[in-house]
Amino acid sequence: IDLWGVIHNGIKLHEKAIIVLKELSKKNKSFVLLTNAPRPNETVKNFLEKMGMDKDLRDHVFTSGEAALSYLKKNFLSKKFYHIGPPRDFDLFYLFEKNKCEDISDSEYLLCTGLFDDHDKDLKFYKDLLEKHITKKMICTNPDLIVDRGKTREFFAGSVTMVFEKMGGEVIYFGKPYPEVYN
Repeated sequence: IDLWGVIHNGIKLHEKAIIVLKELSKKNKSFVLLTNAPRPNETVKNFLEKMGMDKDLRDHVFTSGEAALSYLKKNFLSKKFYHIGPPRDFDLFYLFEKNKCEDISDSEYLLCTGLFDDHDKDLKFYKDLLEKHITKKMICTNPDLIVDRGKTREFFAGSVTMVFEKMGGEVIYFGKPYPEVYN
C-alpha cells in the first residue's frame, strides 16, 4: 500500500485509510506500507508517529531509502559521493558521512535524494551542475517526479534524475516502480 497520497498527504493522515489499515490488522492480513521516501525506515516511522499513527501500523513501513541504503552498503560504502538533496535527508548516509564530498568534482558517484532547498523550483540549475559529470553513476533514492504536500506541488528527486538521464547519464533507481524496492 502506497504511503504518501494514500495514507497521508505529507501533512496529515487520511482517517478512512487508517480505518482500513486497522481492519486489515484485525483480520490478520499482511500488508506493507511502501514509500519512495529517501530515508531509512525508522525516520519515516518517527514521522508517522508525529502524525498520530499507531505503532502497530507503523511497523509495516518500508522505504526506497532503506532499499538504497542496503545497496550502498554493499556496493559503494567506501566510495566518495556528492549529495544532491536537502540537508534533512542526511540520515540516509549517516553511516558513511566521511565519504561525502563538498565539491562534485571530487566525487566518484552522485547520490540524489531530492532537490537543494535553495534550488527546489529550477531544474536548469541541475543541468548546469551535472553536465560535466555525466560519466558518474547517479543513485536515485526517490524516483517520484513531483509530489503534492498538502495543496502544494513540489519537484522530487526523479525530476533531477530525468534531467541527468536526458543528458546521457546513468541512474540506478530505488523506489516504486523499480524492482529493487520490491526485492
